[in-house]
Amino acid sequence: MKKNPNKRRKIISYIVITFSAMIMLTPFITATFNSLKTYKQYTAIPVEYIPNPFRWQNYVEVWRMTDFAQYGWNSFIVTVLSVLGALLSCSMVAYAFARLDFPFKNSLFIMVLGTLMIPPVVMIIPQFIIFKHMGALDTLVPLWILEWLAQPFGVFLMRQAFLSIPKEYEEAAKLDGCSPLQTYWRIFMPMCKPQLATLTIFTFMTKWNEIMAPAIYLSSQEKFTLPIGVLSMSGAWFGKEQYLVAAALMSLIPILIVFFFTEKFFVKGASSSGLK
Repeated sequence: MKKNPNKRRKIISYIVITFSAMIMLTPFITATFNSLKTYKQYTAIPVEYIPNPFRWQNYVEVWRMTDFAQYGWNSFIVTVLSVLGALLSCSMVAYAFARLDFPFKNSLFIMVLGTLMIPPVVMIIPQFIIFKHMGALDTLVPLWILEWLAQPFGVFLMRQAFLSIPKEYEEAAKLDGCSPLQTYWRIFMPMCKPQLATLTIFTFMTKWNEIMAPAIYLSSQEKFTLPIGVLSMSGAWFGKEQYLVAAALMSLIPILIVFFFTEKFFVKGASSSGLK
């Protein structure tokens, strides 16, 4: 009996996907096992891949030995304010570029996209000087305020989403007496949930894992965000590196939760906006 070539192709695809997923998960599984070892098992040669016994106490020790809750709260404040700023500022600027008519619109949009080519390292010193004169050093303000100034990637992403919406919706809103701001908020924003979810995930991941900016602007330990707080303990955990791995895995939990709840919208937003 001849096999269906489509079925064979499907089976091969599943095998390739499963194998690729196992390769991608290997570092995460290895890190999880390392976080549950003793230091002797962590440094054992030959390598002991599976801890025996599993030391869940390592996670309790991380919470007890550090201000993990304070670091997490600081990261939460920075991330939430950054996400809100990115969603509002990028969507408003994108709506203007996509739907409003004003002089030099296309030229200004090209200039906005051109800023993507500027390396972030080039702007560190000017930004530091500005925040110093603002009296914002050693505060959380420099870590989130820039997201309220419409970052170019978010503007591009939301502009593409707004351009894909038929003009009939906008014309119907005008007939109902909606102003441009009401049209933006009541019509366009609800129709672009996938792109908003995509921007939320990108901003959340970037700000939650950011290291360079907190290292530059923060000096008080009680102001540290989670990545800097965990790294600051690396010296104190000399000989207890398994605690560092456990702390790193604990810091990934919020990202996994956000992605879990927005994954469906994220996939739709990435596909509809041309991202690969």
